[in-house]
Amino acid sequence: MLLKTFGWSFAITALGLVAAAFYGGWTAFGIVAILAVLEISLSFDNAVVNAGILKKMNAFWQKIFLTVGVLIAVFGMRLVFPVVIVAISAKIGPIEAVDLALNNKDHYQELVTDAHPAIAAFGGMFLLMIFLDFIFEDRDVQWLRWIERPLAKLGKVDMLSVCIALVVLLITAFTFATHAHQHGGAHVDKAQTVLISGIAGLITYMIVGGLSGYFEDKLEEEEEREHEEEEEAERTGKKKPAIVLAGQAAFFMFLYLEVLDASFSFDGVIGAFAITNDIVLMALGLGIGAMYVRSLTVYLVRQGTLDDYVYLEHGAHYAIGALAVILMVTIQYEIHEVITGLVGVLLIAWSFWSSVRRNRALAAAEGKGEASDEKAEVSSGV
Repeated sequence: MLLKTFGWSFAITALGLVAAAFYGGWTAFGIVAILAVLEISLSFDNAVVNAGILKKMNAFWQKIFLTVGVLIAVFGMRLVFPVVIVAISAKIGPIEAVDLALNNKDHYQELVTDAHPAIAAFGGMFLLMIFLDFIFEDRDVQWLRWIERPLAKLGKVDMLSVCIALVVLLITAFTFATHAHQHGGAHVDKAQTVLISGIAGLITYMIVGGLSGYFEDKLEEEEEREHEEEEEAERTGKKKPAIVLAGQAAFFMFLYLEVLDASFSFDGVIGAFAITNDIVLMALGLGIGAMYVRSLTVYLVRQGTLDDYVYLEHGAHYAIGALAVILMVTIQYEIHEVITGLVGVLLIAWSFWSSVRRNRALAAAEGKGEASDEKAEVSSGV
């Protein structure tokens, strides 16, 4: 099962590392290896959320998402988006950006360094909104109840997550971004750059959230209509073409999942800039990470892991929140990429272990309950 699910990922990993060694020697090999490990750790939150939605879809649409969907949302976002970031921030064409990345790496690195405050503010605000919307939602299953329970009550206040995100952006802009930086011989106000980029990240999230909500509402409408037609068919004795409606519902779920999957690709792209500015090495590392998104998603769905380990989704979102904070801090201070990767891994590992302990406690309670019932039956029989 493990080899069948992760076989392609293992193969792409081996090919990517060999290609890196031929491209830039052992140094490039090490960079791609580090980037791949970081990407795999950052991809786990993506896979957890994807699997939670994908398990509701039939086998056909699961296959569509894991083939066409990966090409659209993961490879497109993770391989093309880094070039787009540099092209937009440096105000050059995408072809010129690729040419700089390949043939003038020093200048390309300068452009990426100058663009980092904007990249960090945009990505940090986007990821912070994902975390805030999750933590402020009232959920049946709570992991860290001492913090999640009061925050769920606060979440009933309209637009609270947006207000908090804007406050964080203002504080960041006037603390970490108070110094001017040099770009093209002219002083550029870093605080202004951070503010504009952060607001752009917030707007992007709200657009993505609006589209996601639209697709989710359409899905619910289709499911409700299908249920009504089933009841009508039972009363009249007519057979209803359920396949068509099921297909429509699955199609809307597929679109909804694509929007979410594309949005989660931001963390991998932004995190990659913390390790390397070489577009070739970045493409290799991100490509490996993209394959593991697919494999992890398949594994979680087929094994029913999310149902068994209920706190994994919480851990993934806490990792996203931590990455958002790290990105905002890196506007002024450098944080080693190992710390960035370990934070996510530790939070997810903690949530996994908490899930294991929960399952053991539930099993023990059920065992005691069965033992008590058997004892009561014996006593009544006597």
